[in-house]
Amino acid sequence: MKKIAIKILKVLGVILVLLVIFGAGIYYKSVNYNMYELQADKELLPEPENEAGYAILAEELVAKMDLREKIDQMYGEKMYQVPKLAIGFLMKNRFPHVYVGENKRLHIPPWVLSDGPRGARVMDHKVNSVTTFPVGMARGASWDVDLEERIHEVIAIEMRANRVNYAATPCINLLRHPAWGRAQETYGEDPWLLGEFGVAAVKGIEKHNVMACPKHFALNSLDNSRFVVDVELDERTLREVYLPHFKKTIQVGKPASIMSAYNKVRGEYLANNKYLLNDILRDEWGFKGFVTSDWFKGTYDGIGSVKAGLDVEMPYQQVYKYNILEEGIENGEISEADIDKIVTRTLETRLKYAFSDDQETYSYEEIEKESHVTLARVAAEKSMVLIKNDNLLPLPSESGQKVLVLGRLANAENTGDHGSSNSTSLNITTPYEGIRSLNEEIGNEIELYDGPDTQLAAEKAKQSDQVILVVGYTFENEGEYINMKDDMEKSAEAGRLLGEKGIGGDRESLRLLPEDEALIEAVSSVNKKVVVVYVGGSAINMNAWESKVPSIVFAWYSGMEGGTALANVLYGKVNPSGKLPFSIAKNDSDYPYFNPYTLKIEYGYYHGYTLFDKNNIEVAYPFGYGLSYTSYAYNNLTIENSALTTDDTLKASIEVTNTGDMAGEEIVQLYVGFKNSQIDRPVKLLRGFDKIKLQPLETKVVPFEVKIEDLAWYDPEAKEWKVEEMEYELYMGPSSSADQLLKDEFEVTNFMK
Repeated sequence: MKKIAIKILKVLGVILVLLVIFGAGIYYKSVNYNMYELQADKELLPEPENEAGYAILAEELVAKMDLREKIDQMYGEKMYQVPKLAIGFLMKNRFPHVYVGENKRLHIPPWVLSDGPRGARVMDHKVNSVTTFPVGMARGASWDVDLEERIHEVIAIEMRANRVNYAATPCINLLRHPAWGRAQETYGEDPWLLGEFGVAAVKGIEKHNVMACPKHFALNSLDNSRFVVDVELDERTLREVYLPHFKKTIQVGKPASIMSAYNKVRGEYLANNKYLLNDILRDEWGFKGFVTSDWFKGTYDGIGSVKAGLDVEMPYQQVYKYNILEEGIENGEISEADIDKIVTRTLETRLKYAFSDDQETYSYEEIEKESHVTLARVAAEKSMVLIKNDNLLPLPSESGQKVLVLGRLANAENTGDHGSSNSTSLNITTPYEGIRSLNEEIGNEIELYDGPDTQLAAEKAKQSDQVILVVGYTFENEGEYINMKDDMEKSAEAGRLLGEKGIGGDRESLRLLPEDEALIEAVSSVNKKVVVVYVGGSAINMNAWESKVPSIVFAWYSGMEGGTALANVLYGKVNPSGKLPFSIAKNDSDYPYFNPYTLKIEYGYYHGYTLFDKNNIEVAYPFGYGLSYTSYAYNNLTIENSALTTDDTLKASIEVTNTGDMAGEEIVQLYVGFKNSQIDRPVKLLRGFDKIKLQPLETKVVPFEVKIEDLAWYDPEAKEWKVEEMEYELYMGPSSSADQLLKDEFEVTNFMK
């Protein structure tokens, strides 16, 4: 018996050793996976002579494929590559290269996706970090589309250096409610603002022969239930509120690809939603690129996805399996011609990038180089919003001051979400580090206290000349919802979380964490020179403490250089110029209905400033609001042509003067009003903005042009866009607040069909 036991132990030992060796092999291959060439070999695959040649080449290649080779073009990697993803994420904090669509027999190179809303996500084996920019919402607060294009150029350059040629950016989903966990990834609440930034981002990415992929198409505006939620809405709301920014980004930016969302719309998952993916996106808007699914849980029905026009499922084969599609062809649900159509349009698009002449000219030296890091700092500076300032900021840049920096986030490397939009930088300047560096130059005594004792913090604040209090959130509080223990469908059915809370996700409260509010209360009661710096991705409720502090700055998740930027803003080296890309309500109940755990939700026609305007609801801070260290005066709103037809363009201008003694940048906003409309329309809509630089006492005339077709509403019965023949209001000023806007009228008559 003893001998048998020994033999069994020996066998088990051998098995254990083999498993260890096998596991070590998988780990090694997952970490040190093969890197493949993304450029087409022009000796083996002839380069088309002109644009039309890519379609011909794509058709020729598809004609040479058997059915399974065609299907291989329709998904990411094979299932056996899944450990590369799991080990990369969980053990190496690395988003690995996923190679898609390679066909060695026909010499077709693969393509590789990287997320990138705030920095290149996929990194080469030899690279440990990239330039990390402020999050999208921060950049939306800059209202600077030229800056956004430059940022995406840098992201594209660093992607190319990391051997990537496809960017899952920009995120242009609409901020419907500030509790949305992934609000930080997008640009704000207004479709016009989203569209302008979407175009800028796509242009920046595509300049370096990287395929841009706006996401998530469409109506993805909550996170905890994103895999199961069904969004209901009427046709006008769909067309006028949730699709215009996608339409503009597609038609003006011309991205190579677009990513479908997880959620359902009117009962149909987006990956199977023919109305959105084909009828609107392709037939109406003329999109010529290819559609990919969102990752892992973005597809459900292979036959339905083929019919809807989903081209590639990611990151591996789930519903585009050989047997599913082969059986679908055999029983007549789909045809091989449907498969040919999908593969041909995908190849036609991506081969243009595979043949690009500069394919391998981006070196590792491009990553995090000085000019890129400088741009990250500039972006952070331009994004910060001065919310309140009772004669405290800028802080005096004189020696002999005792400076106290408080808060659990004061010295935290806190650049935002740790989900798919994460970005890795080795050198992150925290708020405290940036403030300390500047004050050491000045010659001030500086102290950090980031502990939990509010009484001790108050005692330190009593003895300080300047108190800077950093509050807000981290990836644990908001961001992409990551929870392995939550059955999302059951929680959605129950309307509440049934398991343990994971990281990220939608916020269930718009207030700061209790410890932050307690700290503000304790410190503000003993020192009246307190600056509250908010770090986060969206609006917060400040009612409990706003009146107790003289100054508030929204610093957002401000990237790798955020601490330096914050110090420059607080001490007046940089004049703050950011403005809110959303409205902040006085009461949480004023926002549209929102529940992170739900199977169904209805999106209404009104949200944000359009909702508050329509219902005459007083807000805490309006859309487009932000203070400066100087002051601006608006005068002489002029309309060049006040009688227009639908084929015309409204031309108008306004004079803006810097009436203070400090140079600054002002964001001039143009809104069009619909008071005389015979249908239900918003009070006004943003239809233009411009960020201008002004020296002290300098005046500039700021011109605008608005196409009359951009004033149209969608008639669901006629299934067409219509411009009303009536008198419109034109508003210009520094925010959406009615009392800050200059007003004039213009008329649209004499329609020309």
